[in-house]
Amino acid sequence: MKNERDSLADRTMVVSGGSRGIGLAIALGAAKRGANVVLLAKTSEPHPRLPGTVHTAVADVEAAGGKGLAVVGDVRREEDVQRAVDAAVAHFGGIDIVVNNASAISTEPTEHLSAKKFDLMMDINVRGTFLLTKTALPHLRASRDAHVITLAPPLNMNPHWLGAHPSYTVSKYGMTLLSLGWAAEYGSAEDGTAIGFSCLWPQTYIATSAVTNLAEGDDLVQRSRSTDIMADAAVDILTRPAAESNGQTYIDADVLTAAGVTDLSRYGGGDDPMWDIFVDKP
Repeated sequence: MKNERDSLADRTMVVSGGSRGIGLAIALGAAKRGANVVLLAKTSEPHPRLPGTVHTAVADVEAAGGKGLAVVGDVRREEDVQRAVDAAVAHFGGIDIVVNNASAISTEPTEHLSAKKFDLMMDINVRGTFLLTKTALPHLRASRDAHVITLAPPLNMNPHWLGAHPSYTVSKYGMTLLSLGWAAEYGSAEDGTAIGFSCLWPQTYIATSAVTNLAEGDDLVQRSRSTDIMADAAVDILTRPAAESNGQTYIDADVLTAAGVTDLSRYGGGDDPMWDIFVDKP
């Protein structure tokens, strides 16, 4: 597995929703390898039940060895996304990497799911992914070996997942389809402006605040892997040639196994980790 200290030196990453959890872990993984990190998130003030703000996240990025910039904003709002992109270019000279991390989840049965929650998932998951990627595209196309990683699953048509929470499923699969579509649209340019579009999804539950706050959170956290596994997998993808990752939908454990990591116990989860949504357990 690649671990060169400067493997992402002077590369600029924009992460949506990166004030905590998986988004922050990926930001820190990149910062340890010298990246500049721009975090777009709404959390300017501490939340009573959730750790950290976009400002503490930037402090963590800089402590890890990268350069950080906080942009307080909502990935659903065009003007906020434009502000984040403009800030990245003004402070760091361009954009090389986008991580579409921001996401909302509601898994109630259809008859109990409110239209408000449905709209929230579509607006953050699909619209937010579209807005950030579209706005960054001119700068990504000017970059050497640009990447866009979207935190979305492989398209699994198992009826179990289709029927478990159809509205959430369509919002996440929508993110995946956008990535695959962009891979075909922008990933094979012959003028040197090709971009590597890929998706990354955890094999198991990840120990985030979202899991901790569930009704069975204590048990689930014990069966969840740490956010480090997603960070390590993302960094491995980002330090490959963009053409290699273009159009791929990765599972974190598979990325690391292919990179030579033979023991995933370092990431926790115990002997029987909880398989994640959209992943069929062998």
